Amino acid sequence: MKILTTDQMRQVEQDCAEAGLPASVLMENAGKAVAEEVKRILGNVSQQRVLVMVGPGDNGGDGLVAARHLHDWGFDVSVCLLSERPSNDSSLERVRERDIEVIDAAGGEGLDRFGESLPSAGAVIDAIFGTSKIRTIRSLFLQALDMVRRAKKKQPGLRIIAVDLPSGVDADTGEVDPACLYADDTITLGFPKPGLFSSPGSERVGKVTVVDIGIPAYLVGQVTQAGRELINSEWARSVLPKRPLEANKGSFGKVLVVGGSANYIGAVYLACSGAIRVGAGLVTLATASSLQSILASKLTEITYLPLSEARPGTISAEAARLIQPELNQYNVLLIGCGLGQSQSVIKLVKSLLLKLKPGISSLVLDADALNILANTPKWWQQLTDDVILTPHPGEMARLAGLSVDMVQSDRGGTAKKFAQEWHKTIVLKGAYTVIAAPGGQSAISRVANPGLASAGTGDVLSGAIAGLVAQGLSLFEAAACGVYLHGEAGEMVKARLGDAGMIASDLLPELPLVIKRLKED
Repeated sequence: MKILTTDQMRQVEQDCAEAGLPASVLMENAGKAVAEEVKRILGNVSQQRVLVMVGPGDNGGDGLVAARHLHDWGFDVSVCLLSERPSNDSSLERVRERDIEVIDAAGGEGLDRFGESLPSAGAVIDAIFGTSKIRTIRSLFLQALDMVRRAKKKQPGLRIIAVDLPSGVDADTGEVDPACLYADDTITLGFPKPGLFSSPGSERVGKVTVVDIGIPAYLVGQVTQAGRELINSEWARSVLPKRPLEANKGSFGKVLVVGGSANYIGAVYLACSGAIRVGAGLVTLATASSLQSILASKLTEITYLPLSEARPGTISAEAARLIQPELNQYNVLLIGCGLGQSQSVIKLVKSLLLKLKPGISSLVLDADALNILANTPKWWQQLTDDVILTPHPGEMARLAGLSVDMVQSDRGGTAKKFAQEWHKTIVLKGAYTVIAAPGGQSAISRVANPGLASAGTGDVLSGAIAGLVAQGLSLFEAAACGVYLHGEAGEMVKARLGDAGMIASDLLPELPLVIKRLKED
């Protein structure tokens, strides 16, 4: 699903009008879709009181249409006009025809009635400002939002639902006005917007749902071309590797994992397990020989390539001579998980990556491999082929020579810029993980799960990505699909355990269940 900027959304709406689909029809579709989603969120209609804050433009119109449908379905609805509406506003007229309570705060009535209604409300719908650039929120808008904020403190169960975006979030950048509410849910119209996934706006949107408002797909394709995608189940299903009945283990590819050290034994266990759990046919772990017996007790389904050691638990630089002849037997090499950064390991990584001989199809680089590259001037000029890099924000900052704040302030732009500059596929991990390819293609995960912010979850992800590469997916497809499977596995664990106390190994049995669910839907 394409992510549209403000300008792109306006262009699509203009193209719709020219194609015979006027704004009035889109508004009617949008308002009804919002109402349907609100009904799903709130559940039982009986005794439910909903307040709708209506602003000056199309977003307010969407709110009026939603109010009408909610009323018709049995909700107790009140509308608060925070700005004058056009004299010929048919949506407002249809609200008044139904005797829905209309609080005309913009017409001199004030906000007292609105404030008096808040204690009995189960939900407030923010339909003030929609897809737009950030604006300073003043006067009645500011007062109404402040009333809702104070009511939420007294009534934690009060549901705040934003139409398109919470008012005060910049649709393109995620910048926020201080008056912007923290929504529980955001129902975004037609297509997601970049600001929903960019900090600090992403912290205000709550759960994001995209609703269809009837925009033809071909019109979107005309204005987005290689724009950013939101990874959804339909896309992930389309790229899942096939599993023919006559297959053998060789049909599903072979992964070689180089990693592990005395202090980080678990990292390679998680990475190898991630590759197996997404369906790789064979996984081999190349690790320090003294660690093999420890790992073999947990990793019984993989094969091993014991490596020489500089000291117990640390791979030696000379181990490159053992690894290099084996590379042509594998579809993908994953290197970095738990390696450490000793001098012998630094020499090993540089020998394998910067002096790589033909024979290995693909590379996935994580953790210490990235940190070693970050200390190598113009490393991308020595590692010339496209490979998958899986940095967290700190690792990305080191690779790019930026601060973490700079990376986080424009995650999508940063990943895209350096993917093109380095000619590498980048997976910038974190809330709303970003995937960017050298050719300009980019995608974003819909998942922001605090439970995934724990040690080892990145190792599971890198293993899953490597396992998908081994099964024949392109680097971008494997990276994006791996991110999707990993994120959905995290959501399944969160639904069962919550987001505190989730550990990386909890994700492993969920990965094949996510794949199973995709195939069955």
